[in-house]
Amino acid sequence: MSSFNLATCARPNILELKPYRCARDDYKDDGTNILLDANENAYGPSLDLNQDGLNGHQTSSNPKLDFLGLNRYPDPHQHDLKQLLCNLRNTHAHTSKTLTPANIFVGVGSDEGIDAVLRCFCAPGREKILTSPPTYGMYAVSAQVNDLEVVKVPLDTSNHFSLRPDAINEKLASDPSIKVVYICSPGNPTANLISKSAIQKVLEHPSWNGVVVIDEAYIDFATEGSSLAEWVTEWPNLIVMQTLSKAFGLAGIRLGAAFTSPQIATLLNNLKAPYNISSPTSALASTALQPKSLEVMKQNRAKILKQRERLLEELPNVPGVGRFLGGAESNFLLVEILDKPREEGGKPKNETALAVYEALAETRGVVVRFRGKEHGCNGCLRITVGTEKEVDKFLQEIRAVLKAAHGGTLVTVNGKADESDEIGKEVAASEIIA
Repeated sequence: MSSFNLATCARPNILELKPYRCARDDYKDDGTNILLDANENAYGPSLDLNQDGLNGHQTSSNPKLDFLGLNRYPDPHQHDLKQLLCNLRNTHAHTSKTLTPANIFVGVGSDEGIDAVLRCFCAPGREKILTSPPTYGMYAVSAQVNDLEVVKVPLDTSNHFSLRPDAINEKLASDPSIKVVYICSPGNPTANLISKSAIQKVLEHPSWNGVVVIDEAYIDFATEGSSLAEWVTEWPNLIVMQTLSKAFGLAGIRLGAAFTSPQIATLLNNLKAPYNISSPTSALASTALQPKSLEVMKQNRAKILKQRERLLEELPNVPGVGRFLGGAESNFLLVEILDKPREEGGKPKNETALAVYEALAETRGVVVRFRGKEHGCNGCLRITVGTEKEVDKFLQEIRAVLKAAHGGTLVTVNGKADESDEIGKEVAASEIIA
């Protein structure tokens, strides 16, 4: 009989991990639902394709998949792909210096970069990271995997979820075990751009020895010139993370990049798996960064921004919809759901927001994201901006669901629940990372 005991053999912090819950755990992409919950690009991949979904303009500068070459390991360095990423971000809006492939680490989505930074700079069980909630949940998940404590300095809810650099710097001065600061800009779920001056205050800390990570997953939906990727050439401890999952509509290929100093990029590249970017991913990413595909991305982005403006204008006219919180610099919006119409003194309420979230998904086929348990987000839903038809459907259905909720006639598939059930549902819905 084996003496193996999983409970004492596995690392305690791993045994305590809750299962990772993502957007498709609850509501599947079965072709019937309108998915406005994971901040995906509803207009599809930013690739120059013909009507059959094939590459429309094959040229020597437009890579194609080499199926016969899949028996070979992929390029471990991805120099050409990195150069294309440099070309995209060398805008010289923030510096006269120029990014080169030596400034880049590429990984399996931004999530690999988030984890790699922790493995590079933080000693398990001893050191810490700092986040500013409400924010992207993977920072905390990666910290737990790496046995690191999370120090929190919440965003300023009284000032559009702005960063509090003075409060952050106080924490950094008092606790040298904090090695990494994660800043999400535009924020998730807040959709607001963090000011460059606030970030600079943290970078200029006079005594702290650590790295600042700016997560720019949604940067291409923000004002032109907002990306600080090239700014890493000015700061030895700045990392800017990006992904092709959002504006480029390529969530399925899992390609993320970290822009940083050549010295930090070398460390990140040294600790990664040797062939972390597959040949198909590299080929598709390279195609997406060619001029014709970049035009497709810009066209799709313009459509999303048009629908974002439409939601900003029309959603407040739905009885029971409250204020937009945060900003509007992303492909989603954060909005309050009220317990009754605003004219009747309605207030944001988690029970109402959760009921609306469930009813939309379970009876109307429209999936959004409940964020009411996050700091400063009481009664809030996060709405991904979809296509024109999807926004039509969403506006129609949320109006009907809120009318039923305020009239006491709203029943989800699971029926009505008691207070303890509601609390459990709120927690479960908030734990989804997307």
